[in-house]
Amino acid sequence: MPLPDLLTGCLRLPMIAAPMFLASGPALVLACCRAGIVGSFPAKNQRTRAGLDAWLAEIAEGLAAIEAETGRPPPPYAVNLIVHRSNADLEDEIEMVIRHRVPIVITSLGAVPELVARVHEYGGLVFHDVINLRHARKAIGAGVDGLIAVAAGAGGHTGRASPFALINEIRQEFDGTLMLSGAMSSGGDVAAAQVMGADLAYLGTRFIGTAECLSPDDYKAMLVDSHLGDIVETDTVSGVNANFIAASLASAGYSTDGTAPEADIAGELAEAHDAERNRPTAWRDIWSAGHGVGGITDIPTVAQLVDRLAAEYHAALAAQQQRLATLRVPAGDG
Repeated sequence: MPLPDLLTGCLRLPMIAAPMFLASGPALVLACCRAGIVGSFPAKNQRTRAGLDAWLAEIAEGLAAIEAETGRPPPPYAVNLIVHRSNADLEDEIEMVIRHRVPIVITSLGAVPELVARVHEYGGLVFHDVINLRHARKAIGAGVDGLIAVAAGAGGHTGRASPFALINEIRQEFDGTLMLSGAMSSGGDVAAAQVMGADLAYLGTRFIGTAECLSPDDYKAMLVDSHLGDIVETDTVSGVNANFIAASLASAGYSTDGTAPEADIAGELAEAHDAERNRPTAWRDIWSAGHGVGGITDIPTVAQLVDRLAAEYHAALAAQQQRLATLRVPAGDG
């Protein structure tokens, strides 16, 4: 499908670096935009309204500097909002997003028509993440501009559907911007996402493994050392199905199948809830990753990573053209 005007002609790759809790900040966002992809961060990565205000101003100034330096506007950025009654700061976050005219708002845990309308009033886009067709239909009804199909293998909160099935079902009812999330780590994966019907790829774990990411070095080193078999899906950490690195779970007292060795560990984590961030502290100490973690073998800068992904993407497209050339031309097609 055609991309929105906001994303037309400014992307080097059809890709969004997903907003990652405690991992994405202004440095990562600006590095992504400079490299030619959409950068993003969760509003919850800032504890206060003043802090969020400062980050949004820093990003706006950084994007203006990139445009002045390169002579062309960089891709836009996005902010993720948790649209759920548990988020006591939501209205403050929305007001800050409106004040700074954030180009793209990514909503999670709730598709609200009123929020979509407020973003549309200043010309922004709203993308919403979904794990099934039922959620997609609700978001479509709310008037969102794009859907993020979170398939099996996504890092952090994950879906369970095959990406083929999920994309196919959504495409039958939605002709807007469609993104695919889950287990992607290479430029070939990005090309494959488009072939199956997505407009953009939505990569998270791969960008934790970059120099500009806020995550601690130990987390990044664990990513490099991990493979698909090291990823555990469990709902015992946050109450929602999510993928984590087994070694990280073990260090926090969980067994490698994701279950807590003591019945009250989930309660202990809940008691350690950080009210200012409105998220469990478990997210700071238990590290998530998607099924594509085996493709992470180093910690490059974002610029280096996007260069690599671009080369892989174009190589994958060229290889597909070669495959097409070997097929018999149907009668009547020339």
